[in-house]
Amino acid sequence: MAEIGPNTRLRVSPFYEATLAEGVTAFSPYNNMLMPVSYGNPQAEYDRLMNGVAQWDVSVQRQVEIKGPDAATLVQILSVRDLSNCVVGQGKYTPMCDHRGTLINDPVVLKLAEDHFWLSIGDNNIRMWARAIAAERGLMVSIEEPDVSPMAVQGPKAEDVVAHVFGDWVRDLKYFWFADAEINGIPLKIQRSGYSKQGGFELYLMDGGRGSDLWNIIREAGQSHGIGPGNPNPVERIESGLLSYGGDTDDATNPFEVRLGKYVDLDLDTSVVGIPALRQIKEQGVQRHQLGIVLDHQEPQPGHAIWYDVFKDGQLVGQMTNGGWSPRLQTVIGFVLVSNDVELGDRVTVQRNNTPEAATVCALPFF
Repeated sequence: MAEIGPNTRLRVSPFYEATLAEGVTAFSPYNNMLMPVSYGNPQAEYDRLMNGVAQWDVSVQRQVEIKGPDAATLVQILSVRDLSNCVVGQGKYTPMCDHRGTLINDPVVLKLAEDHFWLSIGDNNIRMWARAIAAERGLMVSIEEPDVSPMAVQGPKAEDVVAHVFGDWVRDLKYFWFADAEINGIPLKIQRSGYSKQGGFELYLMDGGRGSDLWNIIREAGQSHGIGPGNPNPVERIESGLLSYGGDTDDATNPFEVRLGKYVDLDLDTSVVGIPALRQIKEQGVQRHQLGIVLDHQEPQPGHAIWYDVFKDGQLVGQMTNGGWSPRLQTVIGFVLVSNDVELGDRVTVQRNNTPEAATVCALPFF
């Protein structure tokens, strides 16, 4: 097996050795790190997530730590959702926009203390963005990437596994809420969250030297439930209607176009980055919307994460931003980002793999 030389441009996670032991067959570079994306049996990985419990290395989801007297002020300036009622121990899914009102990330904001927050995100460009805005506004904060690496435990049996390790108190955690925990001297935070709709938790490892230890503890606890490795499943996330920032968005996408309008509070102060632009967008009218699509072709096909043109009555109306074979629907499904004159039930054509394919537009989520 070829070796990977860790460096600052491409790091391995604290769970790297554990994923090798699990038989990982493919990685993808993400956020200057290697993310496991396959263990060689996609159907088994999907089945574990849907019917049992799956263990994911998602440490590529780095944290932007904001601390200091003006931390709460800065976090609100960066967030187009009102965070004034967020309390310690609570997380909130939060769109972040630039000055144009364009979506630049959608982290979960974790409030650790009145002056201490994590932005739990996929892309670390937000750390540079936060530093720039803090300097521009003259705010007293420190902004760093802490030694924090999430592991996800997902699936209908995930709660039983996590409760077996840490106690039944985890069953009382509300969605996006979190609490401190420790096992065998390993410090972590446990949050009810994860990039699936099958239920589960994210365990925020706070000692990068204990990755294999934590992995093996969870693995052992899950043996009776059929636990196995996996990764954020592209098919399940499409079936569940979960947005992928950067996958389903482009450099002009605003939150209203991708079903995030309910997380935008236009009454926030104009000091919040993006609010003036979002007010104008709302007043002028949103031009695109995100819908589902079902292709007529009902034979298994490889999925895709590149954009394909969508036509209605011969006119280009937008793009299909993702696609995959749905075991539950037994056909190819995906998302489209299309002009507002495309409506539910419309027949369209997708220029996919240089072949026109007939399809029907539908609502999201599929399930």
